[in-house]
Parts: sequence; structure tokens; C-alpha cells
Amino acid sequence: MSAPMHAMAVDSFVMMLRNLLGILDKGEAHARAKGFDPAVLVSARLAPDMFPLSKQVQFVCYQAAECSARLTGKEAPHLDAGEETLEALRERIKRTIALLEAAPAAAFEGAEDREISVPLRDELVLELKGLAYLKDWAIPQFYFHLITAYAILRHNGVDVGKADYVAGLGSAIRKRGGGGTQA
Repeated sequence: MSAPMHAMAVDSFVMMLRNLLGILDKGEAHARAKGFDPAVLVSARLAPDMFPLSKQVQFVCYQAAECSARLTGKEAPHLDAGEETLEALRERIKRTIALLEAAPAAAFEGAEDREISVPLRDELVLELKGLAYLKDWAIPQFYFHLITAYAILRHNGVDVGKADYVAGLGSAIRKRGGGGTQA
């Protein structure tokens, strides 16, 4: 089952990270068009007790990189922070995409049965087999932070919609009854 594990842990994350790049681009364009510093968006949050956009993007990237590392038997990366600009956040996303794309499908061989142990707060640990870790932990964590980043920008007036969120599916969308199948 290594190909499906690779597809879910790499291909899906890469597509959505590329969509996030486009969403951040729209955020910067919005700020410039409205005449305010794009850094305002970097520190924007949905609620006072939630992390800002910068941390949401960092978590999106970390979740994807951590997932790939753990499923391929490598040490999980450290969550480092520091991005204070949209450009720096975009660079983090590009580095994460490169890291994911460098992981060959063969490296995921046996990942579904690999024992995964994720340290949590207060001396707790999450212990799952690879497939359960991917579907029940890594994917939900990734999408939680991705959607929150999207929502922060949308909440701040950035003109983004579902088409931006699923932009990577553009080649699969066509008119019904288009006459035949696509090769």
C-alpha cells in the first residue's frame, strides 16, 4: 500500500500547499490594493485565543513535513518559527513542497503498519499505526491549520473562495457530457 500512503501524505499535501501559495498571493494583493501593510495579515487571527496567520501557515508546513518524516521512518523535524512576512511564509511553503517532493514513493513501503509515536503535551504521547496516524491525526491536523489560514484571510476581506481552496483540481473540472473520457 505504499503508493496510496505516498499519494495521501505527499501528493495531496503538495497540491494544497500550492493552493495556499495562491491564497497568500491574493492576501498580499488585497492588502496592497486597500493600501495597508501586508504584515497586518501575517499577525491576523480569527479570535484572540487563536494563533495568527503566520503560526497557522507554519503548522500547515510542519504537519506535512512531520507526517512524511514519520511515515518514512525518519526523525520528525522541529517546528521552528520566525516568519514575519508573507514572502517568508511563501518561502517556508516552497521549502516544504521541495522536502515532500524529494520523498520517493518507495520510502513509504510498509508505512501503513509502522509504529508512530507523537509526543504531546503534559507527558502524553499519541501512538498509532501509520495508516491510522495518517488518516486520523496528520490529515486532520494539516487541514485544520490550512482552513484556519484560509479563514483568517477571508475574515480580513481577502477575495478568496472555494475555487482558490481547490485550485489544484482545475484540470479535472469540465462541462458535463463533454463527450468521452479524458486520457
